[in-house]
Amino acid sequence: MAVGKPISFTLTHSLPPNDDVTRDLGTAEIGGLDVISELLKNGWAKVKDLKRDPTDDDIRKRDLEAEAKAAGLGLWNPHGPQTRIVHYTMPQDSQAFVSEWKGKSIDALIEQVRDGSTLRVRLFMPDGEHQLINIALAGVRCARISSKPDESSEQWAEEAKFFTESRLLQRAVRVVILSLPNSPATPFQTGTNAPPPPASIFIGSVFHPAGNVAEHLVAAGLARIIDWHAGMLASGGGMERLRAAEKVAKEKRACLYASAPAPSVASTKTNGSPDGNSRSFEGIVIRVWSGDQISVVEKETGKERRLYLSSTRGPKLSDPKQAFYAQEAREFLRKRLIGKNVKVAVDFIRPREGEFEERECATVRYGGQTSNIAEQLIEKGLASVVRHRRDDEDRSPDYDKLMAAEQTALTETRGIHSGKEQPPPKQPHNLSETATRANSFLSGFKRQGKIPAVVDYVASGSRFKLFLPRDNQTLTLVLSGIRAPRAARNPSEKSEPFGSEAAEFATRRYMQRDVEFEVELADKSGGFIGALWLKNESAAVSLVREGYAYVHSFSADSLSWAKQLYDAEAEAKQARRNVWKDYDEEAEKAAQAPVEDVSEPLKPEYIDVIISDVRTKNGPNFSVQVLNTEAASANFAPTNGDLVSAKFSDGSWYRAKIRRASPIKKEAEVTFIDYGNQDTVKFSNLRPLDPKFRSLPGQAQDARLRFVPIFSEYKRVDWLHSFVKLVNPDSEYYPEAVDRFCSLCEGRKLVANVDQREGNILHLRLIDPTDPASAHNPLTCINADLLREGLASIDRKNCKYLGAYPHVVKHLQECVAAGKRERLGMFEFGDIEEDE
Repeated sequence: MAVGKPISFTLTHSLPPNDDVTRDLGTAEIGGLDVISELLKNGWAKVKDLKRDPTDDDIRKRDLEAEAKAAGLGLWNPHGPQTRIVHYTMPQDSQAFVSEWKGKSIDALIEQVRDGSTLRVRLFMPDGEHQLINIALAGVRCARISSKPDESSEQWAEEAKFFTESRLLQRAVRVVILSLPNSPATPFQTGTNAPPPPASIFIGSVFHPAGNVAEHLVAAGLARIIDWHAGMLASGGGMERLRAAEKVAKEKRACLYASAPAPSVASTKTNGSPDGNSRSFEGIVIRVWSGDQISVVEKETGKERRLYLSSTRGPKLSDPKQAFYAQEAREFLRKRLIGKNVKVAVDFIRPREGEFEERECATVRYGGQTSNIAEQLIEKGLASVVRHRRDDEDRSPDYDKLMAAEQTALTETRGIHSGKEQPPPKQPHNLSETATRANSFLSGFKRQGKIPAVVDYVASGSRFKLFLPRDNQTLTLVLSGIRAPRAARNPSEKSEPFGSEAAEFATRRYMQRDVEFEVELADKSGGFIGALWLKNESAAVSLVREGYAYVHSFSADSLSWAKQLYDAEAEAKQARRNVWKDYDEEAEKAAQAPVEDVSEPLKPEYIDVIISDVRTKNGPNFSVQVLNTEAASANFAPTNGDLVSAKFSDGSWYRAKIRRASPIKKEAEVTFIDYGNQDTVKFSNLRPLDPKFRSLPGQAQDARLRFVPIFSEYKRVDWLHSFVKLVNPDSEYYPEAVDRFCSLCEGRKLVANVDQREGNILHLRLIDPTDPASAHNPLTCINADLLREGLASIDRKNCKYLGAYPHVVKHLQECVAAGKRERLGMFEFGDIEEDE
């Protein structure tokens, strides 16, 4: 009847002031109706007992009271509504109350306005009881009213209070409770397990028939927005409406926004990224550094840019409490983004501050460029939202959505909000720490074939550190069949030509990708030698095709996919890519010119060799090491820096460099330059290094049982088995032939005669010096032994110098005839000789 209506008062007399508050008594009329009369005739009031003689007005009031009694109205009705139960204090179990009524609309009455955004409300509960609560308007905060007489209120506080009072005080409204007042605890914040005390206030929304009062306060410039409330409001669009109201107030420069800068089309932030980089671009994610940092390569420029996710803070790997979630966040980003096309919008740039470099903060979208990866990360509970200062406009444009995502994670206790303390991840087991450890896993890896892994680090174009998630293991993998230029590992080193480019190519293509690998060997430093595949594409082939690696024939020819490597290298040469930019095709053709038939034999030239390795893939191949048999002279004293041939603990000789020589002790500290390991060697186990081995990339050389031209970027020497070839690999006798050759040669010191030179290729006759027959017949050799046992045939097709050695050919034919007579090897079932 009265609230919000014009009213007229007639004063009759005054009472003494109470606490300096004037008290006047009188009558009031609203719309021509006497308020006292309306109260009495409806039974809502009683007439006071008077100690004086009644006046006519008193008698009229008594008559109205009597009529109400007779009619049993109001308080005169003994059977009417009973006194309601009213709870004047806040609920004891605040969390349970919020959980029960959260998001539900409750009829209410505003009992008091403390300031523009803080109210005391009477809730009309469904069971008929009344519950009084204190409520702060969600999403906004008005200036504070002073609670002390000697303090002044904040600017615009009185105006905000009047704005709310004049519209809501004692008005019927609807209240929606949203949350308890405390800001969400910082992730991993510890506290006691004691139950929290009753809350003194709730956060919620108050709806007048004209709308949400918070939005009207902001539009009038009498309230500011509270960012961390966005999580409560964003899902229903409440935060968007508040932002729109704020924009209106700023445009009008109303009240609190009187000093706000004039809006402009251009952003108040810096206009561009460092070095003039674009603020919006499309690119490919090539690396995830942490739960809130990634590297993206621009599609147009190919430039790599390291970005931080706007308004997002990931868990720290350095904190034991956060380490588990830090790794989970990094893995989440890796699976979602690595190798994917993304759209990047640089929102702001944090200037250099202390130990932190200048940082580009951006919103990154993927999946049709609609999904904000930061929002997904936060919703999973794998990151939190940065709480910006009120005047800090450098924030994500999706800030409210990020807050809503965090509210979801909080509500569902996900990830960092779960309250669970996860143990930090265990350090992966490094299988390449030592050669012994690597060798213990070698056979198991070879049996498994292709094994899934993740590229954890790229050391160079052909050297990778792999992580095996299933077993929590790491290992070093070196690609077989190729040699990539070496990249500098520290500022003091110098990269080989195109070494840095090869490493960058491998990093961009394979870093943090899900790959498969296969192991063939383990090297002396604990690394594994094998192959790497990304989506069934060989990493070695890709590197060679792009001109970032050479084919290394020593290891390539034993691979089942060697042809792909050579084809890729031919393509790179033809296109003169990278390492082949100065490639001379004519020079290579000259080197590959076919050898004419030779009519004159060479003078005998015997050298000491050792067969160091026999391989059976792609035809039988073997490696030969030339042994320097010169005895060290009595006065041989190597000096620091000399290149020598040194005997290793395995009994073999390797190229080495003198680090420090001691003439007194007759020993020297050496570095084996082809392997990197060091040792102390007696002078008696040192030899001057033959000059022809000083420029070669390695001492182990390739050899074949039949002629296959090999060409490389390096000057090299290749070894071929003179006059003969083993049985065809398709033959059932092939395994026996290989086994026999290994038993005769592998790991043994032999004598070899050079029968023919073809450019850098030598054809050898292998002689066992321990065989007594070799002392009586100079034609006795392992080549002939294989013919006699029916495990090889004379290579008439590829051996162009047969006619120059008629006495040798005659001896070989006699050996073949002997094998046929005795039905050995492939002659077991008759006179069958391969004719290749």
